[in-house]
Amino acid sequence: MISSSPATTHEAALTLLLRQGEASAGELAEQLELSVQVMRRHLRSLEDKGLVEASPQAIGRGRPSNRWRLTSAGRGHFPDGSEHFALGLLQSMSESLSPSQVQSLLYNQAELLAKSYRSQIGNGALGQRLEKLVELRRREGYVADCEAEPGGPNWMLQEYHCSVSRVAEAFPVICDQELQLMRKTFPDCAVERVHWKLEGGHACGFRLQPLT
Repeated sequence: MISSSPATTHEAALTLLLRQGEASAGELAEQLELSVQVMRRHLRSLEDKGLVEASPQAIGRGRPSNRWRLTSAGRGHFPDGSEHFALGLLQSMSESLSPSQVQSLLYNQAELLAKSYRSQIGNGALGQRLEKLVELRRREGYVADCEAEPGGPNWMLQEYHCSVSRVAEAFPVICDQELQLMRKTFPDCAVERVHWKLEGGHACGFRLQPLT
């Protein structure tokens, strides 16, 4: 039986899901020698952190059983060398292309990602769209939240942890891409950066002001 500490159990469960693709709470409980009730509590905790997700699957008669799998953030929990690859790629680009060409490529990438975001967050009220974006960003490894500013129509989007922070430290142009990404994702708003971690802020913050 593995250690009873939550952190150890979480790591073991994440590793099993990484190896197996998906599993039920019962299957994980059996492999980790835990009760199903305890395993479900661990899975809910991991779900709250955005590392796993469940989908119901009917197995014979009766209540469907949840099948658990890693989210993108859950897969990103395991080191894969992609950060070093991104740094190397940007270094090669900066040596062979002009700064304006590098910026243009990153802005094009921001446009493509913004298009994907817009299709997923829909056309609801600004607050609803922001909440959906926050959920998407959390799945990508960001620690983010949003809230309406008191007494007005403006909203604040805060990102306390950035999944590309180490890359951005070496190439601040990445942060310019992030600002463009927010502007393209919310074309009906004026978006400005009001906090920036690279300038000593506790988070990267964006204020969104509806244009109408």
